[in-house]
Order: sequence, then structure tokens, then C-alpha cells
Amino acid sequence: MAAEPSLECIRNIGVVAHIDAGKTTTTERILYYTGRTHRLGNVDEGTTVTDWMIQERERGITITSAAVTCYWRGYQINIVDTPGHIDFTAEVQRSLRILDGGVVVFDGTAGVEPQSETVWRQARAFQVPLIAFINKMDKLGADFARAVESIRKRLKANPIPIQWPIGAEADFVGLVDLLEWRAVTWADMSGETLVEVPIPDSVVVEASEAREAMLEAIVETDDALVARYLEGEEISVADLKRALRAATIAGHLQPVLCGSSLRNKGVQPLLDAIVDFLPSPADIPPVKGENPKKQQLEERSANIEAPLAALVFKIATDPYVGRLAYFRVYSGKLIRGNVCLNATKGGRERVSKLLRMFADHREEVEEIGAGDIGATVGLKNTFTGDTLSAMHAPLVLESIRFPIPVISVAVEPKTVADQDRLNDALQRLAEEDPTFQVRLDEGTGQTIIWGMGELHLEILIDRMLREFNVQANVGKPRVSYKETVTQPSQTTITFERSLGGKPQYARVSIEVCPAGLGEASRFETLLRPQDLSPRFLEATRAGALVSLESGVLAGYPLVGVIVRLLSAEADPELSTEVAFEAATAQACRQAIESAAPALLEPVMDVEVVSPESFVGEVLGNLNARNATIQVMEARVGGAQAIRAYVPLGRMFGYATDLRSMTQGRGTFTMEFHHYAPVDARQMETILYGA
Repeated sequence: MAAEPSLECIRNIGVVAHIDAGKTTTTERILYYTGRTHRLGNVDEGTTVTDWMIQERERGITITSAAVTCYWRGYQINIVDTPGHIDFTAEVQRSLRILDGGVVVFDGTAGVEPQSETVWRQARAFQVPLIAFINKMDKLGADFARAVESIRKRLKANPIPIQWPIGAEADFVGLVDLLEWRAVTWADMSGETLVEVPIPDSVVVEASEAREAMLEAIVETDDALVARYLEGEEISVADLKRALRAATIAGHLQPVLCGSSLRNKGVQPLLDAIVDFLPSPADIPPVKGENPKKQQLEERSANIEAPLAALVFKIATDPYVGRLAYFRVYSGKLIRGNVCLNATKGGRERVSKLLRMFADHREEVEEIGAGDIGATVGLKNTFTGDTLSAMHAPLVLESIRFPIPVISVAVEPKTVADQDRLNDALQRLAEEDPTFQVRLDEGTGQTIIWGMGELHLEILIDRMLREFNVQANVGKPRVSYKETVTQPSQTTITFERSLGGKPQYARVSIEVCPAGLGEASRFETLLRPQDLSPRFLEATRAGALVSLESGVLAGYPLVGVIVRLLSAEADPELSTEVAFEAATAQACRQAIESAAPALLEPVMDVEVVSPESFVGEVLGNLNARNATIQVMEARVGGAQAIRAYVPLGRMFGYATDLRSMTQGRGTFTMEFHHYAPVDARQMETILYGA
């Protein structure tokens, strides 16, 4: 499009869902109907636009969030297609952080599934307005009403159908628009031409009841409409859409649509709903951030004339242009060639190129303004979560928090030449993925990489071998254990030692005590400001934090521990920061050893869906893995869903076992839930291999 759309005509939306619900297929159809592509991409054939990585096309899954810009009815829609697999939940989180609205895709047969719950919860945490799309209405067992009810019950949401399907399964042929009270079908297999038809007698009763429920739900959100409705006045479609849009943006209602993306049905009405009911950047409250100079909160509205404030939400390595930084502009504009401030780091960055992204393709532009999403090349010291702002008006926006990795493997280069390539590959992959961490095991000298699950690490290792041509030996996956303390303990240490020929002195009294499971470790002091010099206090804090990085049982990081400085004594002549840091580290280690240290293991929230005939064997296998069964419920087609908490260490190889137990018909999903103490017998096995 020649002219840039106004702020009110931009939609920044994400497509999110459980794995295999049809997110990528829905996105592909959106691109086709908006004229962005001229053929229909297919996940199974590996011809999709947004799943462009080799690993995505081979596995038929989305791994990285892909940004695409398209246009519909004169509106610019920036779409982010996100992964459904829980191992890549960081991609969903960072996308939701910068989006204004979301389309949650549900499988018409399964309704709400585990990852549906996760993404819905994440979206509500970021206050992202949502619309629901019940996909796969042509699939055996599809039931629109049941899927809507599962959203209401399992997500504690307020879904309001604004469409009603005409038929289901193989008989799904069209839909009733409940707002405009008309029925549409599709003229051909491509789904491009919608044909208005009379509402079939077979759905008139159900659709009428659904319309009445929809009208009541919408008017209840608007006092003026309530009065008109109670007086029996006919509410216009325009008024209903206006009220529904306001209620959707406020999070009070979630419009529900239906269709079959694979069969090209229902996508154009979904595009209309994105434009009609999801917010523009102008509808979003001003973004808040901290002015690092004044150390106070400031607001920036979505105004192109305001000072620049943009959040970098993703770093990607592009084979053609190098290091790409994706960003969302909240205020002002980024201009090609200009210098801006990385307010998070305090450094200057030059914007050498500005790109509007189309998955792995790109279009160069001169500027990207408030409310828009784009990418740039050449930012040397900017990473995920950093804020770019105007040089004269610094602002640090709230960064993006990511879950902690729970699984690791050791990686060793095969040759000396591979060592440099390995280091380069790991650095670039860690820049891209905040949930991928690299550490050196000081005991063995091995490089340890950490991730969110077996599939996550498998994909990263595959990329390392293919993209970066690294030949390496890869160990078996290992669990990310943590350590903690279970009772209080106090220690006093007097540090008197000569370092570099100079005597050093420091004396500290330390208490360590449990902060509770799930709590982060922290340092506290009971001293008054006049009791200890600020530089010595800071050294004490540093010593405590260093000691918490490696526990006394097996060197795992400590969590849920409070380190409290009770008293400290300094010598005006002999005390140094080094002495206080060393004294605190020693005191912490002694106190932790006396505080009944315990080992913690990650426990996963697992859902297994199995044909009913295999449930007994599945339950027996889960119990053998120390599972705590939470709930069982019937699913469509004689299947049972089993929800359980299972230690991660007992889940290795489960995919293979489940396939063999259920003749390949069972599926499972799992995500990290909490850390829990390891029993004494299991702890001996973990620590000593006994």
C-alpha cells in the first residue's frame, strides 16, 4: 500500500493455540485472502510461509514466532504466528508482551487443551483482548456448543458466539452471522467467494437462541443499550458491534467464531472480526516506563510526534542480513540512519536498516512509527527486552520475563576447529532464545546447554549442526535440580588474612532461613545505614549472592533461601570490599551446611489423552513414574484425558513408551509446574548414583 495507515487502522495481533489446533494453517489462509500469497500453503507439505525454518517444515510444527504484515479492508494487520508446543512458550510470552490483541484457535473436537489454558492465562496476564476461533468444524466429533462451553468452564472466560455453524463434521457447509442475522456458504473449494443463503430450518432454533443470548450479553455491558433493549427497541448492528468492540477490548467478553481453515471456510469473517473487535494501538492505554535520569515513572502515548520508545522483543539470526532485532514502537518513530539510545544499557545504537517483515522475507522502509512492528539490522549491543528511546528523552519499558530452563545436556566439540564454531553458534542461539542458557561445568570442563524440554534442546542442537556446521558429541538430557534449606541457621565468620602482602579484616554474622518453595532467594540486612559503609554492605551482598549460585549438596543453584546480615564489624585500616565479600561467602556456606539442605526437582503438569481401552496401562505406567494423578475426564470418541503431576526426571523417553502402550494413538503434553523436595532415597540416587 502506498500510504501508511493511520493509528486507528493498525491491528497488532497474535495467533495462539495448543499444538495442532490449526494456528499456522489459519495464518496461511489469512495471508492468501489478504493477497499476501497467491497459493495456499500447507503444513503437511512444508509449504507454509510462517513456518519457514527447515526444522519447522520437517516436523510440521511452529518453533519460532513469525511476524507478517498484511492488509484487509484498508487496515494494516501485523500478525505473529506463535508456537503451540510448550517447549517454545517463551516465543508466545514475548509475542503477547507486545501485541494488542489475540486470536485463540481451538480444535472443534477437543475444545480447550492444556496449552490453550497456558496461552489464555498468559494473554490475560498481559491484558490482551481475545477472540476465539473454533477451527476444524469439519472434523469427526466436532461440536461447536461443547467447545464454547469448555472455554467458559475451563478458562473461566465469557465466550459469546457471534456465529453459529451450519452443520458439523462432513456436513459443515457454512455459518450463520448472528449479528447481521444472515447465513453464508462458500461458492467453491478455494473459499474466496462467500454466498448469502437463507438460514436453513435445521439451525434456525439453535441460532435464534444463540442470538438472543448474544444480544443480552452485549447490551449488559452498555447502560444505554440496556435501557433501549428493555423498552423493546431494535438495536442496530452498528450499535451492537460498537458495544461488543468496547467489551472485547475491556476483556469482559470474547467473541467466538467458527470455521475450517484447512477447507478454506470461515477465514474472511475472522478477518472482519479482527478489524471490528480487536483494538488498534490508539485503543491501548499509554505505555509506562522509568526515566533512568529522574528515576520516576513516565507515560508515553501512541503518538508519532512523541519521543521514541520501542521495545525489542526478539533477536533472530538471518542468513542474508545477519542479526535481526524485532521491535514494537510504542511512541515516536524509528527513522533509518538515525541514532537512538538503548535506555536499558545506556549505549548508543545506529539504525542502519528498517524492515517490514514477511516471515523470512523483508521489505526495506524509511521509518516505522508508533503502534507498528518492524525489524532492524546492525544493533550491536541490544538484546531481547531492551528499550530503544530518543537520545534526549530516555525511557526504560518493563522488560520481558521468561520461565527458567529445566533440562540440560553436555556438548563437546569433536575437533579443535569445531570449538570456535561451537562457541559462536551457542552465543548466537542464546541471543535469539532467552530460555536457552549456556554454562561451563567447572568440575568437568564440559559446556552445558539448558532448555525448556527435550524437543527444545533437540531443535537447538539440530540448528547448531546444520546452520553453524558444528560437529559435536551430545550427552544425554539431565534434569535441572535446585537446592534449598529447610531450617534456620546462624554463623559468624572473622576473616583475617593477608592478600597480596596486605592484611585484610572483616567480621560478619549471617543467618540463612527458608523463604518458602517457589520463592526466589534474596539478601536482607538488619544493619542501620551508619553501622557499615555502603561499599562494604554491597560487598557483603555480592558475597551472599555468589554463595547462592552453587549449593553444598551437588553444586546446584539455591532457591527459596533468605540470607540475612545480622551484624558486621569493620577495621578502619584493614577492612576491604574483598575481605567482606570473602567473609560473607564463607559464612553463607557454613550456615547452609547447618540448615538441613535439601534437593528440589522440577515437577511437570502432564496431560495424557489415551483411548479408553489403554487407560489402565497408561495409569500404571504413570504411577511407576511417581505421578500424582489430579483428574480424569472423558473426551470425544471414547478417549480419556488424565492430568497428573510427574517429576521431570521420570518423564524421559515417555513419548516412546506411550506410543507402544497405545498403539500410537496416545498423545501427551507437559509443562513445568513447580519445584518439590526429592525424597531421601531418590536424593541418594541422584547425588551418588546409588
